[in-house]
Amino acid sequence: MAEEIATLAGGCFWCTEAVYQNLKGVKAVESGYIGGTLPNPSYEQVCSGATGHAEAIRITYDPAAIGYGDLLDIFFATHDPTTLNRQGNDIGTQYRSAIFPHSPEQAAEAKAGIERAQADQANPIVTAIEPDAPWYPAEDYHQKYWERVGDRNPYCMAVIPPKLAKLRKGFAERIEAP
Repeated sequence: MAEEIATLAGGCFWCTEAVYQNLKGVKAVESGYIGGTLPNPSYEQVCSGATGHAEAIRITYDPAAIGYGDLLDIFFATHDPTTLNRQGNDIGTQYRSAIFPHSPEQAAEAKAGIERAQADQANPIVTAIEPDAPWYPAEDYHQKYWERVGDRNPYCMAVIPPKLAKLRKGFAERIEAP
């Protein structure tokens, strides 16, 4: 079984990770930082907005079970790609909407994904397609956050259930049975 990697930034990585962790064909989801200037940044440094990194997720997936285009369609359906450097109350470049393709094929699919998603948006999509860059895994306490402690975090309880509802509504066939 071949595996591929997709790297997406759609605001808070806790919220984005929760959407992808139970999809058919997704083998792993890791929260981390990408697209900045400081090697091996900490969460606090990224949250300052001074490093240029985005909070992002790195998805390891089986392309025979779920395509990159499918991952992108879910990405656009479960966050707001029309707000520059923000998702809801999270404001700053670290919360930008961005795609980090790992190949020319992924870059072409990212452009096509933006075009597909634009039809469902009243405002222009501002999601950036950024060059692949060094990946820095987030600290352990950020990994699988929703699964472990999200239901005890009021922020997560306000943001993640609506994302999961959009996922279930539009992509129910893609979700693993419990």
